Amino acid sequence: MNPTACLLIIGNEVLSGRTRDANLQFLATRLGEMGIPLREVRVIPDVPEIIVDTVNEVRGKYDHVFTTGGIGPTHDDITSECVAMAFGVPWVVHEESRANMAADYARRDPPVEMNAARLRMATLPLGAVPIVCPMTSAPGFSMGNVHVMAGVPRIMQSMFDALAPSLQGGVPVVSRAVHAIGVFEGNIAEGLEAIQKRYPDLDIGSYPFYRQSAGVPGAVPSFPGGGVSLVSKGVSLSDVEAATAEITAMLVAMGASPIQGEPT
Repeated sequence: MNPTACLLIIGNEVLSGRTRDANLQFLATRLGEMGIPLREVRVIPDVPEIIVDTVNEVRGKYDHVFTTGGIGPTHDDITSECVAMAFGVPWVVHEESRANMAADYARRDPPVEMNAARLRMATLPLGAVPIVCPMTSAPGFSMGNVHVMAGVPRIMQSMFDALAPSLQGGVPVVSRAVHAIGVFEGNIAEGLEAIQKRYPDLDIGSYPFYRQSAGVPGAVPSFPGGGVSLVSKGVSLSDVEAATAEITAMLVAMGASPIQGEPT
């Protein structure tokens, strides 16, 4: 069995619509490549009891829990201290992280003060392992199977790159897609369900699309008009390819002209 993962996106700004989350797709893709399928995603507010309860719930259900957001220097950045509460440990200054941050700020031109607000970013649950990345001297951290990272996408990605070599993965998840113009879900539902039953270990999904006609600004020339994308995903490449072949044959039998791969 591959290890499993959950993502907690933490922040009032995401729930309000003010900030658009840009981390989910990156993490889902990278984790899938590592054989750590993402099984659940939750968006939760900056409310201590909700963060604590949610972290404790999901860390017992999944092999890895990843969080994004809430580890900056302001009063509403409370993820780190909430993780400490979830694990029942003190929230204390991590001296090595503090020293690294202070040295980084001192080197800047002009130098930056290592004030109380910035010290919050060097304050971690006791026993946490810092996630140090090139993008910032302020660390993320791992506490048990919970990996706490920044919400800013470029910093989160840098933190994940630093963390990834320490994660024990499984068999990489592979996928294949077939696209067909002029075919709609109501026409293929029965046949697709039969294929899914023959491949119970795969995730086979149907995703309708509509794209502007060729020649119209913003069009995707390979895929003008409406249709459906059918995706087979799993850890067995042979099963994925076999299911894709059956899907393709089903579409051809309906008179469609399926195209494999991603739209260009």
